[in-house]
Amino acid sequence: MGAGHDHGHTHGAGGTAAASHRGTLRVALAITLAVMVVEIVGGVLADSLALVADAAHMATDALGLGMALLAIHFANRPPSRNRTFGYARAEILAALANCLLLLGVGGYVLYEAVQRFLSPAATHGGLMIVFGLIGLVANSVSLTLLMRGQKESLNVRGAFLEVAADALGSLAVMISAAVILLTGWQAADPIASLAIGLLIVPRTVKLLRETLDVLLEAAPKNVDMSEVRAHILALDGVEDVHDLHAWTITSGLPVLSAHVVVSSEALSAIGHEKLLHELQGCLGHHFDVEHCTFQLEPGGHAEHEARLCH
Repeated sequence: MGAGHDHGHTHGAGGTAAASHRGTLRVALAITLAVMVVEIVGGVLADSLALVADAAHMATDALGLGMALLAIHFANRPPSRNRTFGYARAEILAALANCLLLLGVGGYVLYEAVQRFLSPAATHGGLMIVFGLIGLVANSVSLTLLMRGQKESLNVRGAFLEVAADALGSLAVMISAAVILLTGWQAADPIASLAIGLLIVPRTVKLLRETLDVLLEAAPKNVDMSEVRAHILALDGVEDVHDLHAWTITSGLPVLSAHVVVSSEALSAIGHEKLLHELQGCLGHHFDVEHCTFQLEPGGHAEHEARLCH
């Protein structure tokens, strides 16, 4: 008979990767809401599509940050009988929703920029520079707060990319305002809007791809499955490995399961417990995957399982 053992050390101990950055997300949300209001006022006063577009992006960012905080709340609720990993996947669902919102905003900005080319408007460059500078400074503060967290959590990374796009958008607003002031070329405003839209879309597509990889249970990007298999097979007494799977529950929580075929002699000499410790140490040390489930099987057990399945 096979012996199934779960050697997990990280799940449930400290929450998701985003949980430790809850405070910075709250500060970033407050800053984003304040800048959004300022840019809406500035866009109306200066008749600037670029400012209004950046404010619309800010509104989406505020919603995204709010969802990120809500996801962290649910993700850190304890596991239950029916949800054995708790609500950890809620963080990834929030990241997916952020991506869809960002794509919608990017498309809207691009559409409005084309409309402004067709129907030009007189834009006040001086006011644009003032409000653009306010946005740039505020976004820079938020980026500094989110810098560390975006390396640990897809959810925080989504917020970081949104704020980064806002900062670049504010910079584009200031550049277009300077062009309008120096040359009177009003087309600089919709061109800046196009730049903001084009900054939003590619980064969002990249984040969306990473988020879908988690939802589709692809192997973690830092885990080479062929190397994992080779390391397991290199352990004394291991004859084969099958049903090898690795996926990610949420940011910072990769998991792995495998059926490991071990010779009867090795099982008798080494013992189940020591062999499981060796497997866990191998995976945790080389691939940073500590939540592992192994089923130890004697030779021939896989064929027995196959006959039972058929």
